Amino acid sequence: MDRFLKLAAEKGYKVGAMTVGECIEIATAMGWSFGETAIAEAMSANKMSREEVTSAVMDSFCHNLYALDIGMSSGASFLMGKLGKELASGITLSDDPFVDKVLRYTLAAQVGNHSVGLQPCAGTGDACTFTGLMKALGETVEDKEKLARLVASMLKIGTIFRVGKTTTGCNMEGFGAGAAATAAVVAELIGGTPEQVGKAIVLALSPTIGTPCTPRVMVSGLCSTHLGGGVTIGCQAANLAVKTSIPVMVPPDVMIAMATAVHPVSAKHIVPVVIRYMEPFFKTHAEVEEYVPEDVKQRESSRISETISAARQEARALSAQANSIIKPFGDAVVGGSSQAVGSPTNAARIAHALARGEVTGVKIELYPELFARRGINVPGILMAAVYGAGTDNAQLYREIMDRVKSAGISVDMIEVDEPQLQRITVYAKERNSMVESFNRGGARLALRSASPSLEEAQQVARNLNIDVVG
Repeated sequence: MDRFLKLAAEKGYKVGAMTVGECIEIATAMGWSFGETAIAEAMSANKMSREEVTSAVMDSFCHNLYALDIGMSSGASFLMGKLGKELASGITLSDDPFVDKVLRYTLAAQVGNHSVGLQPCAGTGDACTFTGLMKALGETVEDKEKLARLVASMLKIGTIFRVGKTTTGCNMEGFGAGAAATAAVVAELIGGTPEQVGKAIVLALSPTIGTPCTPRVMVSGLCSTHLGGGVTIGCQAANLAVKTSIPVMVPPDVMIAMATAVHPVSAKHIVPVVIRYMEPFFKTHAEVEEYVPEDVKQRESSRISETISAARQEARALSAQANSIIKPFGDAVVGGSSQAVGSPTNAARIAHALARGEVTGVKIELYPELFARRGINVPGILMAAVYGAGTDNAQLYREIMDRVKSAGISVDMIEVDEPQLQRITVYAKERNSMVESFNRGGARLALRSASPSLEEAQQVARNLNIDVVG
């Protein structure tokens, strides 16, 4: 303990308020697991013995384990029915015995939550996952000290998410916190190093960023795949981090901070859209509805009918523009992203075709997301603007930066504020050109203006089989 405290002091870390990344760094230096560091921190911060800390950690689940048992037996949920009891009858959700247990117990805990309530961490969603993990670990791990370390890992992450969750959002609860905690636990369970635990957390959190909560807690059935998805994503992330050499450069503290920052933005901007589409399917309470004024219910009914009708029309519009299943894919795109590389590269292909003579310079103007991803899209844009290369030219993609420099071609890169905008200007000895378009993902684009003319740009796009959309 003295060495732990001395090391933390030397690094300027506040014991009792250490971040996940700081715990990982200390654990690595001490030769400990991530969970062991979490226990040591709690011992020092709370002035408790190891036995007192581990007992408190395990005892904290008493009520939630009781709720889980209710969920697997007599409990019923207004959103999930008697799913826990069905799963207890022997239905399997995964071929991996441990993952199957975690899924079964996590979902049963949610049924129990709707029956007798759960003690929340960030919320009751992540408490479902933590309880499911706790029960599955208790049936799998015989070594009580190891079990305590694994549970401590989970709760270290959970308590940080509890602070980060400030509004509605499964991204900081059942889906996000659940995925991150599952990743940490499974990575440590299968022998991962503290560094690999950190990588697993990052991989697990990435797909959960910004996911809203509203459909999960008001619409039948959807809750199951939010909670279960966090478990399966966490397990996959742990196995990738521990068993492969996959590069993960983002520190866990940065990913957690980003999740926390996006969380209120999702609540403000995404949740209202979700509510509009999901409101027709919200579960209601007949006795409560008796107190709602009739004119309010009529307005809601009209709005719901309009929403369903509009959604159907939107779905038909999507289907009308969809390719036949015999040609589902576009041209291959190098660089790893058809949105970040394919679409601006195709804009540059059009600009190249409109220019005349030897290319002497290229100006690239990109909206913030694409500008931030310039490391992968600028090579594609340049190979298209200078040589007219297609999105699939992998060899030129690797060589283009050296070629441009050797040829003395000037390159200007500018960040623009307008969403989705990508403007490519080609300077050539006989005629310059410019293509202004909007990124539509999947290597597609929408043309707004062009020089020498929009009509010529549209014809070039057709000749090059570039997918131009509205």
